[in-house]
Amino acid sequence: MNQQPDVNTSELRGRYPDVFNRPLKSRAAAPTVIMAALALLIFGLVELDFSPARMLNGIQQLGWITMMMIPPDPGASLPAYLQAMGETLSIAVLGTTLAALLALPVSLLAARNVIPSAWLRFPVRRSLDTIRGVDTLIWALVWINVVGLGPFAGVLAIAVSDFGAFGKLFSEAIEGADTKQVEGIRASGGSPLHEIHFGLMPQVLPVIAGQVLYFIESNTRSATIIGIVGAGGIGLQLAEQIRVLEWQKVSFLILMILVAVAAIDWISSRLRFAIIGRRAVA
Repeated sequence: MNQQPDVNTSELRGRYPDVFNRPLKSRAAAPTVIMAALALLIFGLVELDFSPARMLNGIQQLGWITMMMIPPDPGASLPAYLQAMGETLSIAVLGTTLAALLALPVSLLAARNVIPSAWLRFPVRRSLDTIRGVDTLIWALVWINVVGLGPFAGVLAIAVSDFGAFGKLFSEAIEGADTKQVEGIRASGGSPLHEIHFGLMPQVLPVIAGQVLYFIESNTRSATIIGIVGAGGIGLQLAEQIRVLEWQKVSFLILMILVAVAAIDWISSRLRFAIIGRRAVA
């Protein structure tokens, strides 16, 4: 049996003093952070009036509501619900498409390899950050006051919110593109527009298409939420049924939303593979 070599602790201490003789501040850092996080958690629970008794009562109430939801039943409102679901899908698709079309040219102005000057990129990037920093629900409330209630306000809310997100994502995809194709077009005498059209766009369009498809799926849920505040669609129907305690209709609407999201996810995955191609798994 092989014997382990003798370890000279003194020699190791002399060779690695930072490991064996850590200062008190360094040793106390982790326990201090843990204690601070625990204290913050306790403070938050106290300030938010957390109560185990209220939690138990809430769970009982949730169980009662769940029993009232069974079985799902649309009643005589199925045609209205299908129309509202169509409005929600239209809001998601139109808003996302409009945002992508507007964000693509702006993202070129925010890309470092297209606009080398930081003075020109800075206002574009900060504008995109400002727009992206406002939630879709806030944009919906703004547009409802501007253009009135209805799906049009929902389309504008999603378009504006996603415009900022797409601008950032598209610019990052453009910055990550391979420069060899661009350099080849430049060497052959191509103009900057040729470099963008033939060098950058063929590389980033599959990535952009995948991002747009994902956002359509995500915005289907967002369109449901903004519908609750008056932007139309299935969310408005859901809010009304919750308000009048029609729990069987509420469960039917929830199932409709889940089925729609699952269908969009399946369709978008097929389209994404059709665009970028299936990759062999190593």
